[in-house]
Amino acid sequence: MKAEANPVVAEAVIRLEGIERNFGAVRALKGVSFSLFPGRALALVGESGCGKTTCARIIARLDRPTDGRLFFRGQELTSRGEAGAEHRYRREVQMVFQDPFSSLNPAFTVSHHLARPLQLHRQSGAKAHLAEEITRLLASVGLEPDVTRQKFPHELSGGQRQRVNIARALAVAPSVLVADEPTSMLDVSIRKDILDLLARVKRENDLAMLYITHDIATAAHVAEEIVVMFAGQMVEWGDTERVLSDPRHPYTRLLLSAVPDGSRPFVTGGSARFLEQAEKVRALSRPESADIEEVGPSHFIRALGVSNAGLPRS
Repeated sequence: MKAEANPVVAEAVIRLEGIERNFGAVRALKGVSFSLFPGRALALVGESGCGKTTCARIIARLDRPTDGRLFFRGQELTSRGEAGAEHRYRREVQMVFQDPFSSLNPAFTVSHHLARPLQLHRQSGAKAHLAEEITRLLASVGLEPDVTRQKFPHELSGGQRQRVNIARALAVAPSVLVADEPTSMLDVSIRKDILDLLARVKRENDLAMLYITHDIATAAHVAEEIVVMFAGQMVEWGDTERVLSDPRHPYTRLLLSAVPDGSRPFVTGGSARFLEQAEKVRALSRPESADIEEVGPSHFIRALGVSNAGLPRS
């Protein structure tokens, strides 16, 4: 793909080129290409089943692509990487999972969860140094170390658990953070706090971040770039502010039209009309297309080859 998602002049930490992933007859990813850069976040947005989590798993080396190339700091990663290189890569690329309740072992304390990555990657040193690192990590994510370190997961709220997960990901000083729907299972009242935390740790640690979400409205809060995906394809991508303020692909407009807006009056029958329009957009967006249009500075769409007339606008 000639037009990547990130038109930033810098060395990419992670680069995907033409990534394909098939599960039997199902093509989950179709020619996905984008890059992640230090100190910047890319939001991967789309409905369930669009392929965004499959991308995350490939980047985290929890899955392998059927075709395409994955680069880390300019070096291509092969399907059967050398053991030492794989270990280093897994230290550099850390993941925050969607479910804060199942991603922590209920049998162990917070201190244990933070100590393990330090021990596994031989960064723990003396016991006193390990305790200092745990204190630093908890404080860095807004948790009180003395109160939190000896607690078990069931003694924490959902938001506190996700903060522990973020601290665990940061324990080995990664260069890439993959956040897979990190707020979707949290109470709406604390989601913004977690997004603020992710934005801060990205900035303070100069992290390259992949932020995965189905909620397009949150993308601008975290990410400088955005990729909108549908049916395994990138359909619109570029600078987040430009894409959200002037969406050109009907599927992006559809996602934005579904964002709650208290200023919109309630219209009887509006839901049925929205669903009807949504199916039209999905039908138009599903066919594969290799044609890419640059519709503005750092703003690209995958061409439909048909008129957008009558389809939803943001």
